[in-house]
Amino acid sequence: MDKGLALASSDAAAVDHHPAGAITAIGGTGTSSSTLSSFASWRAYGRALAQTPRRLSRRAFAATAPREEMSRVRARSGADMARALRWWDLVGLGLGGMVGAGVFVTTGRAARLYAGPGVVVSYAMAGLCALLSAFCYTEFAVDMPVAGGAFSYLRVTFAAAAGELAAFLTGANLIMEYVFSNAAVARSFTAYLGTAVGVDAPSQWRITVRGLPDGFNQVDLVAVGVILLISVCICYSTKESSVVNMVLTAVHVAFILFIIGMGFAHGDARNLTRPADPSRSPGGVFPHGAVGVFNGAAMVYLSYIGYDAVSTMAEEVQRPARDIPVGVSGSVVLATVLYCLMAASMSMLLPYDAIDPEAPFSGAFKGRERCAWVSNVVGAGASLGILTSLMVAMLGQARYLCVIGRSGVMPAWLARVNPRTATPVNASAFLGVFTAALALFTELDILLNLVCIGTLFVFYMVANAVVYRRYVGSVSEPAARGSCGARWPTLAFLLVFSLAALAFTLAWKLAPPEPRGVRAGLLAACAALAVAAVAAFQALVPQARTPELWGVPGMPWVPAASVFLNVFLLGSLDRPSYVRFAIFSASALLVYALYSVHASYDAEESGRLDVDGGKVQDEACTV
Repeated sequence: MDKGLALASSDAAAVDHHPAGAITAIGGTGTSSSTLSSFASWRAYGRALAQTPRRLSRRAFAATAPREEMSRVRARSGADMARALRWWDLVGLGLGGMVGAGVFVTTGRAARLYAGPGVVVSYAMAGLCALLSAFCYTEFAVDMPVAGGAFSYLRVTFAAAAGELAAFLTGANLIMEYVFSNAAVARSFTAYLGTAVGVDAPSQWRITVRGLPDGFNQVDLVAVGVILLISVCICYSTKESSVVNMVLTAVHVAFILFIIGMGFAHGDARNLTRPADPSRSPGGVFPHGAVGVFNGAAMVYLSYIGYDAVSTMAEEVQRPARDIPVGVSGSVVLATVLYCLMAASMSMLLPYDAIDPEAPFSGAFKGRERCAWVSNVVGAGASLGILTSLMVAMLGQARYLCVIGRSGVMPAWLARVNPRTATPVNASAFLGVFTAALALFTELDILLNLVCIGTLFVFYMVANAVVYRRYVGSVSEPAARGSCGARWPTLAFLLVFSLAALAFTLAWKLAPPEPRGVRAGLLAACAALAVAAVAAFQALVPQARTPELWGVPGMPWVPAASVFLNVFLLGSLDRPSYVRFAIFSASALLVYALYSVHASYDAEESGRLDVDGGKVQDEACTV
């Protein structure tokens, strides 16, 4: 209460001493005008740019204490989000976010190109990887039930080791991932809906605009309509959005179960071991061995992306300690079961070398008498999957942007929560319009790998963060003040382990198969180094804190395995993906240097981020 009075007094003093021409900054509970604003005039902005190095050194490594993130920072949104979700809502949201249209294509590609019938094992392995990452998200979400997801987790974790900067890069990647993928998925809805009703939708439902370059000349009004409709729904109410998602997800799962049943009923178990052309394709359940299974797992892992959006709903969950672990982990397990059953039924329908990688299920049924109509069912099921994945993703992206607005690195109006609907209406509407604008003109296939690399990068960062927080603690925590000596060993372990995972990945990708044994020896050496690093770290460095409600089991082995697998999966992406990722990251750093660090600095100086007696930086430890 005293801090709130002090903050109000500080704001009042600012109003008395600064002219009305200054830009207004919206704080947690009121407004203040301040010549401290770097954006009050071009001259003020020029002075701010001249101080960029000093401001970067001050703000880039700042971090927020968990209690600040859950109280004073959250209060900047004004009204609270309604705590109306239970574990079954989270399971439905997780399933809706993961089980979209992509599985209908990814399964065929992984089976045809890499794993063969062993794609079932690929899905099981990918599901285990997703579960490990989900554990890391769950520990943070239970301990700190706020809407910011990975952005908030990194803000409270890496004090004096790139807290705000790491969080900003993570947030930028998350927003990029959601906006681009949602626009691309919305355009694919048009194609799948056309398949469901027997119409060539891309040619009949899209308008060609002459004079525009290829890739930007197909206007898709259906995609825009879907995005705007979902935006209105998520602005109205999170609980009602969850109910709509639950209904759509239930119908979608029913479609999937129907397709699985048809596959088993019309399939042949001999297709699991017998290729269509034995002279060109090897036989067996694992025609390309372990390498094919692992490569297939890397490809199908992207089908699990979506569960992370559930963590952004933590602020709206009634009982976070019980509902979040069940909701997140339960959705991943159920998705894994569905994926494995789909992969098994498809492998029984056709020999793996006869599968159409672009339309595996539709192609399999079109070639069978009296079953061609099932391809229309596939289109209907995929359309529902797109709607559910879009709804969950747009719920998640709005909450990410809302919390980024709370942090001071983006305009504060994005953080506002509407008191009537208890939802972040501004962030939802802004991203909805932006996504619709992209979906209207742009074919975004070329950006899908950029989306993948951004997502895997965020998963990698969260896995590292959960280790760092357990062994070093967060800012303003007693454990953190007493564990300064563990900071360097923890950072050194995370670096060495990541390098070992990178070396394993490079050996897997680049080492020649001949002479025999060289590649296997390199892989074994890298794996042994990684295991030895984890074992030494566990034996020599004690944990600084123990989670009160729920923690990742098997620390540090489980998050270390998640780090290793995410690095391995990052290595499966192509070179252009990294070029585009580097360009985007450089652009995000430029935005941070030109705008966000100055907005954050102004907020700190005006008392909206840190006030005397409430500093959240760890002054006792320096790196």
